[in-house]
Amino acid sequence: MKKSADIQVFIIGICLFTVLFSSTAVRAQKTLKEAYKNYFPVGVAVAPRNLTGREAELIVKQFSSVTPENAMKMGPIHPEPDRYNWQDADAIVAFAQKNGMKVRGHTLCWHNQTPRWFFTGDDGKQVTREVLLERLRQHINDVVGRYKGRIYAWDVVNEAVPDTGSGIYRQSKFYEIIGEDYIEKAFEYAHAADRDAQLFYNDYNTESAAKREKIIQLLKKLKAKNIPVHGVGLQGHWSIDEPTASELEKSIQAFSSLGLVVQITELDVSVYPKEHERRERKSSDNGVLTPDMVTKQAAQYKMLFDIFRKYKQDLTGVTFWNVSDRSSWLDNFPVPGRKDYPLLFDQNYEPKPAFDGVVNFE
Repeated sequence: MKKSADIQVFIIGICLFTVLFSSTAVRAQKTLKEAYKNYFPVGVAVAPRNLTGREAELIVKQFSSVTPENAMKMGPIHPEPDRYNWQDADAIVAFAQKNGMKVRGHTLCWHNQTPRWFFTGDDGKQVTREVLLERLRQHINDVVGRYKGRIYAWDVVNEAVPDTGSGIYRQSKFYEIIGEDYIEKAFEYAHAADRDAQLFYNDYNTESAAKREKIIQLLKKLKAKNIPVHGVGLQGHWSIDEPTASELEKSIQAFSSLGLVVQITELDVSVYPKEHERRERKSSDNGVLTPDMVTKQAAQYKMLFDIFRKYKQDLTGVTFWNVSDRSSWLDNFPVPGRKDYPLLFDQNYEPKPAFDGVVNFE
């Protein structure tokens, strides 16, 4: 009898192991794009170097859209008045088309990474409003026109609102030379170049109540003038300690109440407390990933995606900013040379603990 009982216990153990192993295998096989196919596209910012080898395999397996990290910004794509660098942007769009992925364009008008020639005449002096408007129109027409029908959404104007002060417009060269209506013109030029593309205003720190209100004022002005703005991009450069669930929900609710769709356009979650300004490296900035950081990051990512799913009627896309912890722009910001670990995949392209909380939900 004892032998028979032992056999039964062994069989039951094998059955339980099989069930648990099968369940784990199923969970491990779920990808980002599979988990969110009924919610919204999940994208990733890429450079041409990401389009081959293991990174390319990871991108195709996990993501349903791509965004050029730098290749379509004004400086890289249009370095001289009569010269465009199409190669990198073309490669990214071709990669997406080959693999059945959507493409978000980033970005048509930004005060950073704009070439000096854009604001300067042949005489070395600052150009007039009329000249700058024509240069902006031509640039947007050329870039959007080249990818018409292949890019479904564009970040048209990027970071036009300041973090501090009472004014709602950043004192950029575009604002200084043209005036506040440069934003209106950029959207009109983009719409004229591709009437089917979704056009976004894109900014960071949108969970700050003061900055959020400035962005709302800007968007209300655009809407009142029937400017073709369709959505707002929340950049999502966040951390293990911000934003709170309440802050994020308030932002999504506020922008969607304007009749705009919302996308998370540049998502990463730093393992360090958030800092918004560059600073020198300290001895304490050793760049070591601790178990506590891993746990807090997993909890933060789970909270974020719980909210994203809750607002699936308003949220039409989530894009991660970089592919894996192997290489992230946060490795050098705000502390030069400090390693960060802000993404769902580690330096060996393997899912981190945060990944499980993002893809496994009821």
